[in-house]
Amino acid sequence: MENFTYYNPTKLIFGKGQVQELKNEIPQYGKKVLLVYGGGSIKRNGLYDQVIALLAEIGAEVHELPGVEPNPRLSTVRKGIDICRQEGIEFILAVGGGSVIDCTKAIAAGAKYDGDVWDFMSRKAVATDALPLGTVLTIAATGSEMNSGSVITNWETNEKYGWGSPAVFPKFSILDPVNTFSLPKDQTVYGMVDMMSHVLEHYFHHVPNTLTQDQWCESILRTVIETAPKLINDLQNYDHRATIMLNGTLALNKMLNMGYNGDWATHNIEHAVSAVYDIPHGGGLAIIFPNWMKHVLDENVGRFKQLAVRVFNVDTEGKTDREVALEGIEKLREFWSSIGAPSKLADYGIGEENLELMAEKTVVYGEFGRFKVLNKQDSLEILRASL
Repeated sequence: MENFTYYNPTKLIFGKGQVQELKNEIPQYGKKVLLVYGGGSIKRNGLYDQVIALLAEIGAEVHELPGVEPNPRLSTVRKGIDICRQEGIEFILAVGGGSVIDCTKAIAAGAKYDGDVWDFMSRKAVATDALPLGTVLTIAATGSEMNSGSVITNWETNEKYGWGSPAVFPKFSILDPVNTFSLPKDQTVYGMVDMMSHVLEHYFHHVPNTLTQDQWCESILRTVIETAPKLINDLQNYDHRATIMLNGTLALNKMLNMGYNGDWATHNIEHAVSAVYDIPHGGGLAIIFPNWMKHVLDENVGRFKQLAVRVFNVDTEGKTDREVALEGIEKLREFWSSIGAPSKLADYGIGEENLELMAEKTVVYGEFGRFKVLNKQDSLEILRASL
């Protein structure tokens, strides 16, 4: 493995009823609070009322930004920044899933920046300061509750980019599995695909001697594969929700990739697709990832064979390494399909009409990917295979 420094300052507060900890955590940072949330599910399931009551107990002055989109938009980020500046916001509380948290991170950094917040996403500037933020997680998926990354969409220009800064690590994140009970089956499935994709992005690299990290990755994948069918048939099962919630956080809190960097090409391609079509991120990953795997298989057949054997229990008897590897890829596709994830872009009504546009968006900043460096032609081939 390579030299590394591990840094993650987020306090993780996990378990039933832990939302009460807002009363202890928020006063450390201030009383002028911006509450950021999405489409209203937290009002239907009662979480909104709980949070508002707790904020009232500590005498917080609360301002709200509702309506954060599933692919959070730059226009919404700018609304939040305006509120922070006009109202002198001291702390931002994100109550929702990864999209709400990603939006909140951008607001927090933008409120402390004199220029346009899109400078961070377009790589013109790096965020060095931010308002403090915390999260109450309602969707297990992105891991944004315990990392410094964020993805924002500029819908006016159809651009969607990831960015990050140590300044936007949440100060704390409250993870109560009960708050995911009302999540419908499709969003639950998308979340599990997303977290597995994060693990797979880590897994495909060429750095030697990552024995521990490999088995961490494989353990999380096996755990999600074991738990997912149980959860989708019992959506209000606390233990299954807790297992998935914890694995979603571990998949992208920088622990799994200690000593190496993963690939991340598939995420780049999916961002190009959902920037044009605004499809669910997890759905896009379910479609694209197996096709990326087939496209880059020959870079390191042994790596794919290891995944096939250790995670999907592929029998190697009488098969070449490549046959074992391909069977593992197919088993991944079959598993995602078995829990209800899409398998082709046509499932979202996407055809060939914008393939060139999407492929072009994958190379805005040049060739990409670490396991195998890809160009626009590679993107086109992967997208065509995904139709």
